[in-house]
Amino acid sequence: MTSSTPLPTPQAAIAAAPPARGARGFLGWLLAPERRGPLLITPAIVTLVLVNIFPLLWSYGLSFFSYNAKYINRPPRWNGLGNYADLFTDPEVWGRFQNTAVIVLGSVALQLVVGFLLALLFAKEFPLRRYLLMLVLAPMMLSLSAVGVFFRLFYEPTFGFIPRSVQTVHYWLTGVDEPFVILDTPVKATLAIIFADAWMWSPFVMLLVLAGLVSVPKYLYEAAEIDRASAWRRFSTITFPYIRSLLLLALLFRTIETFKIFDVPYVLTEGGPGTSTETISVYLFRVAFNYFRTGSASALGYIVLFGVIVLTSLYLYAIQFRGRASGE
Repeated sequence: MTSSTPLPTPQAAIAAAPPARGARGFLGWLLAPERRGPLLITPAIVTLVLVNIFPLLWSYGLSFFSYNAKYINRPPRWNGLGNYADLFTDPEVWGRFQNTAVIVLGSVALQLVVGFLLALLFAKEFPLRRYLLMLVLAPMMLSLSAVGVFFRLFYEPTFGFIPRSVQTVHYWLTGVDEPFVILDTPVKATLAIIFADAWMWSPFVMLLVLAGLVSVPKYLYEAAEIDRASAWRRFSTITFPYIRSLLLLALLFRTIETFKIFDVPYVLTEGGPGTSTETISVYLFRVAFNYFRTGSASALGYIVLFGVIVLTSLYLYAIQFRGRASGE
């Protein structure tokens, strides 16, 4: 009676196979099985270093030098923390931060409200829900520059849809036919930017909130109906606990992204009227590519990065504080 021997596994067969002819020396060492994993990820690491890490470190070092890219024959001059000190004491920089804060507060608040209401609407089944959901999500798929161009056309006083509609309603009410210009005053220009940004990113907030709404167990609502709980009681004790973390996540993401907003204000108003809608990103662009103050622009970029890190830290602290307060 013959005894059956187990067949070798493919990995053991490959390891036991003799090396191919010509695969000796450095090439054989490089193509050895234990080095195939690192060899596969090497191109990604090299690309990451060349595209991200090296420019980041270069710009960080440049932020400590006084350098103007317009005069390429002048070597950079060591300035230490002078660029940072000048920026922190510059009233123009603080004015741009104030403009950015107004846009961030207005846009994020509007996005949270509109996104939450849309999530409540689409959480229930109704006819044509799928097609309407696709239309609502369409603005989020557009590029920021395209949204800026679209709203620049919408806000055009002569043929724009919004000014012509307001002008028509005003004529019906007062009998006076006068043009309506949206971007002529700082308040209206700021509101125009807030509306454009909220129109684009409210669907993102809706998706996050909708994910929390559909995860609420149905039996909780059934038990609340049996107990004759009010609508506000059902929302505060059942719905809101499931979407609270997602709302905070949406608040974090949208605050960080809106804090860096550039395309929409630059295309819509170019920072005007005056400098009333010039955000810190638009000002950073002008310092770097209009004034060619490369050292100051690098320092300002890292100040903006520090602001983003602070916002993220505050969010994480709020999450941890809520967890400790609730005993989780």
